[in-house]
Amino acid sequence: MMQPKLIKTEADYHAALARIEEIFNAKPNTAEGDELDLLAVLVEAYEERTFPINLPDPVSAIKFRMEQQNLKPKDLVPYIGNKSKVSEVLSGRRTLSLSMIRNLATGLGIPAEVLIQERPSDSPGLVNMSHE
Repeated sequence: MMQPKLIKTEADYHAALARIEEIFNAKPNTAEGDELDLLAVLVEAYEERTFPINLPDPVSAIKFRMEQQNLKPKDLVPYIGNKSKVSEVLSGRRTLSLSMIRNLATGLGIPAEVLIQERPSDSPGLVNMSHE
């Protein structure tokens, strides 16, 4: 049995993964089953710290959905407002209002948590919670 400990290095990580593979079929409520559960938690904690998953910025998410659904900028008018607002949002010159976020989340299925994020530091302030 491997002595479970916090995973702090890549070597610890690979050792834990190797041990998980060895005891993967351990029965629950046995010493190996408990070890497997603990190692899984430790590996997950290490992966969350080491390999965080970043959500796409709002404009990238909107453009991706447009590509998926073959939408043109004019198709976003019902969600965003008029053609000039759509153009400003897609170019990053206009921040999303709360009503735009609601409309895009409901109408196009883009997760609200993606739409409410701030832009990366090179273009701060995409999120504007004003009502339009």
